[in-house]
This record gives sequence, structure tokens and C-alpha cells, in this order.
Amino acid sequence: MGLTIGVDIGGTKIAAGVVDEEGNILSTHQVPTPGTPEGIVDAIAAAVEGARAGHEIVGVGIGAAGYVNRQRSTVYFAPNIDWRQEPLKEKVEARVGLPVVVENDANAAAWGEYRFGAGKGHRNVICITLGTGLGGGIIIGNKLRRGHFGVAAEFGHIRMVPDGLLCGCGSQGCWEQYASGRALVRYAKQRANATPEHAEILLGLGDGSPDGIEGKHISMAARQGDPVAVDSYRELARWAGAGLADLASLFDPSAFIVGGGLSDEGELVLDPIRKSYKRWLVGGNWRPVADVIAAQLGNKAGLVGAADLAREPDPIM
Repeated sequence: MGLTIGVDIGGTKIAAGVVDEEGNILSTHQVPTPGTPEGIVDAIAAAVEGARAGHEIVGVGIGAAGYVNRQRSTVYFAPNIDWRQEPLKEKVEARVGLPVVVENDANAAAWGEYRFGAGKGHRNVICITLGTGLGGGIIIGNKLRRGHFGVAAEFGHIRMVPDGLLCGCGSQGCWEQYASGRALVRYAKQRANATPEHAEILLGLGDGSPDGIEGKHISMAARQGDPVAVDSYRELARWAGAGLADLASLFDPSAFIVGGGLSDEGELVLDPIRKSYKRWLVGGNWRPVADVIAAQLGNKAGLVGAADLAREPDPIM
């Protein structure tokens, strides 16, 4: 199929990269993320034009945070951009003169890991992204499963706790309220406030108060053995592993790939997730247990995956 461009829409920047069929990024171009929907379309076009210079491009894949229809053309709803039934494919194609597909950003990252990262060699994998929120993707039988309407794998909004914590989606008790970067910071602040004598290292990395705790402080303190920081990771892992056990009952994958910013902490977060997963897996002592492995592509996964999905045939039969 030749070279394609992947586009990753971030909160502060939009990155476009030329990607070959082996998943190698040949060139990139970044522009700031504007504050308006139309400005973002302009910025996507500018990023694509900047990246494509000197390359023969056959298509563009865009990773967008939000609900994308099964035809890979329209963003039904985006939580952080004022997109409602946004015909993003049509608008960007008119600007860049290339075929465009739109993918959910977590699906794109999952596909990138499956094709070129930690999922190589697997046919059935479930990816979760533990970042500010919680996202994911489903690859079963070597195919990305989007669901009938295109909005499958919104794992972060599975209700784990009836009438639990209020989520930004408007529901209560969503998984991402208990297993995400935001949840980790909340756990650390609560524990540091209750037992500051057990959080001396953690508090010392901030302004000395629980309110000054940031995610980077928790990571640094945990690696130094701070009891509150370590316990906060364990609490996050308890919820993450319990969720994976539920997903295993649904999909029975050979591997779970854990990506997102929290996966950068390696075994600090993965080891307790594995233990929690095995603890809550139904029949776990008697059945095969899927691997729980770290993603390998980091923040490149979404861009690489979106570019590769631009080569995939239309999933609507």
C-alpha cells in the first residue's frame, strides 16, 4: 500500500507522522492544538502537509478521542473537543486531497501495539491505556473489533461500583474513576492527609501538603519506598486487575497489553496488577491465565496505529 500518515490529536499539540509498512516513522510534523473545532481541522491539515513533504502518501489515519462511527468518518461525540456528529473525514479530505480514515485514538494505539509492539505474535489481545483516564481496544482473530456502531471498547466507562464516584461522562462508578492517573493522585492525597507520618518522602517532593501531590511525585516516592505512594499504586492495581479479570471472562485473550502513561512505571504497576488479576479471575487456579505485559511503543502507538489502519480495508461489508 505504500506510505501513510498517522495523526495524533493531543491536548496541546497535533502530531502527524509518515509511517512505512513496518511501522517505522520516517518524518514528523507538529503544530499547536487550537481551541476551536474548525481550528483543529486546519491544524490537522497543516500537520499533514508538513509531514508529507518529500514523500508519496497514499492515505491518512486520524486518531481522535471520542466516539467514532463504524464507517470511520464521523465523530459522534468528543469529550474534550466540541465535536458532535462531526464529519471529520470529509473535512480533512477536502483540505489535504488524500483518502482519510478516522479512528478512536485508543483503538489506534491498540492496533499499533498489536501490529508493531507488545502484541506481535498474538491473535487475540485486549489493550488498556492507563493515563489520565482509561481507554482500550479489542483485537480478536487478528481484527480490530469496533462493534456494530463503532464505539466498542470504551472500557473506562464500565460501571465498576453502582452509585460510585461521579465520572466526567455523567455516570457514576466508572472504572476509570478507580484505575487511572486521576485515581492514583486521589488515593495518594487521601492517604497522605490521613497519615502524613507515612508520606514524608511523598510530601517532601511537593509543597509539603497533600494538595500539592502530583503524579510524578507518587512515582518518585514509590521508588524510594514511601508507604503511602506504594499503597496508592497497590490500590490502583487492585481495581485495574479486577477489571482485567472481568474482561477475561468476556474476551478470553492470550494477553493484556497495558499502555498509557502509568505503564511507563513498569513492574511498579504491572506486578500488583497481575496479582490482582489472578486474585479476581474466575477459576484462576484451574484455567490458563493471559499474560499481562507492558506496551512497547509509548506515545508513538496511536500515531503508528492510525497510519497503519489507513491501509486497512473499509470494515463495513
